[in-house]
Amino acid sequence: MSRRAPDQAVGPTIGARGPRTGRVRPVGIAVGVALALTAAAAQAGRPCEEKPLTTQQLRRGMNLAQATAQALDASGADVVLLARAGQDLTQYGLRWSHVGFAYRETGTEGRPVWRVMHKLNQCGTASSDLYRQGLGEFFMDRPHRYEAAYVVLEPELQRALLPVLRDNARVASMFSAPYSMVAYPWSLQYQQSNQWATETLAAAAAPKEVFNRTQAQDWLRRQGYQPSDLRLSTATRLGARIGMANVAFDDHPSARRFSGHIETTTADTVFSWLKRAQLGGSPQFIQEPPP
Repeated sequence: MSRRAPDQAVGPTIGARGPRTGRVRPVGIAVGVALALTAAAAQAGRPCEEKPLTTQQLRRGMNLAQATAQALDASGADVVLLARAGQDLTQYGLRWSHVGFAYRETGTEGRPVWRVMHKLNQCGTASSDLYRQGLGEFFMDRPHRYEAAYVVLEPELQRALLPVLRDNARVASMFSAPYSMVAYPWSLQYQQSNQWATETLAAAAAPKEVFNRTQAQDWLRRQGYQPSDLRLSTATRLGARIGMANVAFDDHPSARRFSGHIETTTADTVFSWLKRAQLGGSPQFIQEPPP
């Protein structure tokens, strides 16, 4: 998930919109990233409105990135699932909006460097792409709260994921560009950001069973993943579908949809499932350092 534009008071943003840097295309072409991002407000189907970050937003984002790097260094992990709070989703009982895989690399001076691989919606359109970013960039998205959370994955799962996250072709094997913020977890029609993460995790965890998205979703079902059930009224769904290009509901089962039940992949349910399925530990929380 990530933010919606301030004037789009419709439903939750389950997914994330992306900057124009750091993209990893499915064909495996790595594009460089800039440290200082110009964030963009997601307008439905229109180009991003470029608006520079304020000095305070830059400072707070970098402070949270530094605190996160210190926590991840101390964790001893090589791969974690990292969450941010892009917007206020408390009305849906959710604390976190968006997840990505943070993984450890070794910098030029032998020091650990953390990269984040995640999927982002392209400026409110119905498409998306994969991005490899630094922690500073990950938190430069004008979050609702300057907090983070992470789950250390089981060692065997970390070892399986690390080479995947480093390889542009392999990391895109479960990627699908058509995007909806509230994509149904058991459909192939769309794919939102958190859904890409769970399907990629499935492919890494079961490489002899999972070769496509259908098999990834079957594996997730067998492992007991349960998505969030958002209660959205007809008026909310209609307003979102008309006003936002990156929201669609036609992939959801009709009976559930018409009764206001919208199931989708959320950071909170992924965290709970990892613990329940013994694929990761309890969430660890990171606060913005005091000024």
